[in-house]
Formats: sequence, structure tokens, C-alpha cells
Amino acid sequence: MIVTTTHTVAGKRIARTLGLVRGNTIRARHIGRDITAVLRNIVGGEISEYTKMMAEAREQALDRMVEEARELGADAVVGTRFMTSMLMTGAAELLAYGTAVRLEDE
Repeated sequence: MIVTTTHTVAGKRIARTLGLVRGNTIRARHIGRDITAVLRNIVGGEISEYTKMMAEAREQALDRMVEEARELGADAVVGTRFMTSMLMTGAAELLAYGTAVRLEDE
């Protein structure tokens, strides 16, 4: 499955647009990570625990979006974007969305 942020794929043309696909996940902070984050905030530097958590959330959201595209019979997802939103204190949603398409060679 090709996943791209562009609306075209080099060497291919979009033969059919199948529609919007999306995948999301909601993650909550963990008290152990929060303690480490507070300490890092004091001394400065990257909060690697949160970086790892968000990377895992992005991958899960992408996997869910790709699965939805496969169910539609797509070859690719174009125009992929990410969005985050806070749902409550300490919990955020990460959403991946794009357009599922069928491709053919140019």
C-alpha cells in the first residue's frame, strides 16, 4: 500500500477515487512518564517518553487508516494528513486521514 502526503504518485495515475479513509487512536499519559517529564522539564531536553508514545500513536493511526483503505480495495492513500486534539486533561486523539484510490500505470 502506497501512502503519501501528495495528491499524486509518480509514474501512476489515479484510475478511481474510493473515498475518505481514516484511522485514529486515543492515548492517555502515564503517571510514570509524567514524573520523568516533570524532571526533564526542569533540566531541559527532549521528553523521549512522550516522543515514543506519540510515534506509537501515529503508527497505530496509520495502520488503521491503511486497513480501512484495503477494505475498500485501494492501492494507495493520497493526501494523507495527521491531526491531534485534546479530549480531556492528559488524553489526546491522533487522527490520520486521506483519500483511498486505485492506481494504474501512466
